[in-house]
Amino acid sequence: MAKAAVSHPLFARIYPRINAFAEAHGSVEHRQEMLAGIHGRVIEIGPGLGSNFVHYPAEVEQVVAIEPEARLRAVAEQAAAKAAVPVEVRAGRAEELPADDDSFDVAVFSLVLCTITDVPAALAEARRVLKPGGELRFYEHVRSERPRFFRMQRLLNPLWGLLGGGCHLTRDTERAIQEAGFTAKEIRRFDFLINGRASPASPSIIGTARPST
Repeated sequence: MAKAAVSHPLFARIYPRINAFAEAHGSVEHRQEMLAGIHGRVIEIGPGLGSNFVHYPAEVEQVVAIEPEARLRAVAEQAAAKAAVPVEVRAGRAEELPADDDSFDVAVFSLVLCTITDVPAALAEARRVLKPGGELRFYEHVRSERPRFFRMQRLLNPLWGLLGGGCHLTRDTERAIQEAGFTAKEIRRFDFLINGRASPASPSIIGTARPST
């Protein structure tokens, strides 16, 4: 049975403002760091507004972007038309990627593993579609390693998810990637501070992983 379509009308309306604010304070550089040096054929899972599209290096042959939310997908299609590399935006879910086995050099998750319903299934699908020797690139906000901060995240999580299209503050994404059969090649952990201040979503990671042999 096909899963129901993803629909987050409130989040789709407010996210462009949230994203623009974050980009004005450093997330552009985070996206560029995540995508540096990639090449070949890329699948981006949950591109949202398509904010990564302009940052793909010229060595990328094609980006196939899978977005389940119709309103966000429409904006991503507009962003694809302005990208310097070929970008095809498709409807689909992370847990059931509309792509063949062993067909991509790189899989990208960017600020989306916090919202995906079944993270292990999504990561298993990313592994399925990657070619042998392929890479997983990721930029995500995560649960804090500081107990006091984590308690605050856990307290705010229900309301945060309601307003943020199902976003979770408390996911241990690094561990989920490892448990899905990936080995981290490099990873940077940091707090994304805006004007020197932390938000509940400040703890972040940027990294590269490969399927474990």
